Amino acid sequence: MKKTLRINQTAIELDLEPDTPLLWVLRDEVGLTGTKFGCGIAQCGACTVHLDGKPVRSCSLPFEAVPENAEIRTIEGLGQSRLHPVQQAWLEEQVPQCGYCQSGQLMAATALLQDNPQPTDSEIDQAMSNICRCGTYPRIRKAIRRAAELQTQEA
Repeated sequence: MKKTLRINQTAIELDLEPDTPLLWVLRDEVGLTGTKFGCGIAQCGACTVHLDGKPVRSCSLPFEAVPENAEIRTIEGLGQSRLHPVQQAWLEEQVPQCGYCQSGQLMAATALLQDNPQPTDSEIDQAMSNICRCGTYPRIRKAIRRAAELQTQEA
């Protein structure tokens, strides 16, 4: 199946088996290894990327289900010229421990702040369904609040 996707603002023509998960398209075909494989059943969120601006779990999304010319943004596309406010906040709040889930957490947090620039703690908890085996949830919540402040300052 041939299809063109716009990945991190670059058009890429691909010819793949229709059932190839988007995660393997990104990692194996395009060479963007920042997106991680976690559970493989769309539960942990380590594989979260943006599809047309919305967070999706790429491990369970087949290539055939991704629309032609879809805009895909991965962690590599988040802060290309300078740190994105969410990345800056993650550093300031020292969120990562092992770091494995962090690319998915960052993508989910960015999508949350795009839809809701000033989320409450309850809204953060509801939107952030990604699993962190290190239990950094309080720091994640704090970093999202800090990223919201940084985005407000930039506006």
